[in-house]
Amino acid sequence: QVQLVESGGGLVQAGGSLRLSCAASGIIFSIRTAGWYRQAPGKQRELVATMTSGGTTNYADSVKGRFTISRDNAKNTVNLQMNSLKPEDTAVYYCNVLEPITKVRSWGQGTQVTVSS
Repeated sequence: QVQLVESGGGLVQAGGSLRLSCAASGIIFSIRTAGWYRQAPGKQRELVATMTSGGTTNYADSVKGRFTISRDNAKNTVNLQMNSLKPEDTAVYYCNVLEPITKVRSWGQGTQVTVSS
Protein backbone atom coordinates (compact mmCIF):
# COMPACT_ATOMS: atom_id res chain seq x y z
CA GLN A 1 0.00 0.00 0.00
CA VAL A 2 1.27 3.42 -0.97
CA GLN A 3 2.19 5.70 1.86
CA LEU A 4 3.41 9.28 1.41
CA VAL A 5 4.48 11.26 4.46
CA GLU A 6 5.20 14.97 4.15
CA SER A 7 7.23 17.08 6.53
CA GLY A 8 8.76 20.53 6.69
CA GLY A 9 5.79 22.87 6.62
CA GLY A 10 5.40 25.75 9.01
CA LEU A 11 5.12 29.49 9.48
CA VAL A 12 7.59 31.80 7.82
CA GLN A 13 7.81 35.50 7.04
CA ALA A 14 7.59 36.77 3.49
CA GLY A 15 10.95 36.45 1.79
CA GLY A 16 11.89 33.43 3.86
CA SER A 17 12.51 29.82 2.91
CA LEU A 18 11.14 26.40 3.72
CA ARG A 19 12.03 22.92 2.56
CA LEU A 20 9.34 20.28 2.23
CA SER A 21 10.13 16.58 2.13
CA CYS A 22 8.02 13.59 1.21
CA ALA A 23 8.97 10.02 2.03
CA ALA A 24 7.32 7.29 -0.03
CA SER A 25 6.87 3.64 0.87
CA GLY A 26 5.01 0.66 -0.53
CA ILE A 27 5.83 1.48 -4.15
CA ILE A 28 8.63 1.39 -6.68
CA PHE A 29 9.24 5.09 -6.32
CA SER A 30 11.87 5.46 -9.02
CA ILE A 31 9.49 4.77 -11.92
CA ARG A 32 6.90 7.31 -10.89
CA THR A 33 6.50 10.98 -11.56
CA ALA A 34 6.56 12.69 -8.17
CA GLY A 35 5.63 16.17 -7.22
CA TRP A 36 3.87 18.74 -5.14
CA TYR A 37 0.46 20.32 -5.34
CA ARG A 38 -1.12 22.92 -3.08
CA GLN A 39 -4.56 24.03 -2.05
CA ALA A 40 -5.33 27.39 -0.53
CA PRO A 41 -8.59 28.05 1.34
CA GLY A 42 -11.49 28.40 -1.07
CA LYS A 43 -9.37 27.46 -4.08
CA GLN A 44 -8.84 24.35 -6.16
CA ARG A 45 -5.80 22.18 -5.71
CA GLU A 46 -3.09 23.26 -8.15
CA LEU A 47 0.19 21.90 -9.43
CA VAL A 48 3.32 23.40 -7.90
CA ALA A 49 6.11 21.26 -9.33
CA THR A 50 6.68 17.76 -10.64
CA MET A 51 9.66 15.67 -11.65
CA THR A 52 9.49 12.61 -13.88
CA SER A 53 11.45 9.44 -13.32
CA GLY A 54 13.88 10.74 -15.93
CA GLY A 55 14.39 14.03 -14.15
CA THR A 56 12.25 16.32 -16.28
CA THR A 57 10.74 19.08 -14.19
CA ASN A 58 7.58 21.13 -14.54
CA TYR A 59 6.79 24.20 -12.47
CA ALA A 60 3.80 26.42 -12.07
CA ASP A 61 4.55 29.85 -13.50
CA SER A 62 3.92 31.41 -10.10
CA VAL A 63 6.82 29.54 -8.49
CA LYS A 64 9.39 29.44 -11.31
CA GLY A 65 12.72 30.80 -10.16
CA ARG A 66 11.76 30.53 -6.49
CA PHE A 67 11.00 26.84 -5.92
CA THR A 68 13.17 23.85 -6.76
CA ILE A 69 12.02 20.25 -6.83
CA SER A 70 14.43 17.37 -6.32
CA ARG A 71 14.22 13.66 -5.72
CA ASP A 72 16.40 10.93 -4.26
CA ASN A 73 15.33 7.56 -5.66
CA ALA A 74 17.67 5.71 -3.31
CA LYS A 75 15.83 7.19 -0.34
CA ASN A 76 12.37 7.28 -1.96
CA THR A 77 12.03 10.98 -1.28
CA VAL A 78 10.94 14.06 -3.18
CA ASN A 79 11.73 17.51 -1.86
CA LEU A 80 10.62 21.05 -2.53
CA GLN A 81 12.95 23.92 -1.69
CA MET A 82 10.89 27.09 -1.45
CA ASN A 83 12.71 30.43 -1.44
CA SER A 84 11.49 34.02 -1.55
CA LEU A 85 8.16 32.93 -0.16
CA LYS A 86 5.16 35.19 -0.61
CA PRO A 87 1.89 35.38 1.34
CA GLU A 88 0.11 33.97 -1.70
CA ASP A 89 2.14 30.77 -1.30
CA THR A 90 0.14 30.04 1.84
CA ALA A 91 -1.62 26.71 1.37
CA VAL A 92 -1.67 23.07 2.31
CA TYR A 93 1.01 21.36 0.26
CA TYR A 94 0.45 17.77 -0.87
CA CYS A 95 2.96 15.24 -2.08
CA ASN A 96 1.83 13.21 -5.09
CA VAL A 97 3.09 10.26 -7.10
CA LEU A 98 1.70 9.05 -10.41
CA GLU A 99 1.72 5.36 -11.36
CA PRO A 100 2.95 5.28 -14.97
CA ILE A 101 0.73 2.46 -16.30
CA THR A 102 -2.59 2.87 -14.51
CA LYS A 103 -2.19 6.66 -14.06
CA VAL A 104 -3.44 6.28 -10.50
CA ARG A 105 -2.39 9.16 -8.25
CA SER A 106 -1.51 8.75 -4.61
CA TRP A 107 -1.53 11.64 -2.15
CA GLY A 108 0.05 12.45 1.15
CA GLN A 109 -1.89 13.90 4.05
CA GLY A 110 -0.66 17.43 3.39
CA THR A 111 1.49 19.90 5.28
CA GLN A 112 0.53 23.49 6.05
CA VAL A 113 2.70 26.33 4.79
CA THR A 114 1.84 29.79 6.07
CA VAL A 115 3.67 32.89 4.87
CA SER A 116 3.08 36.05 6.85
CA SER A 117 3.44 39.52 5.36
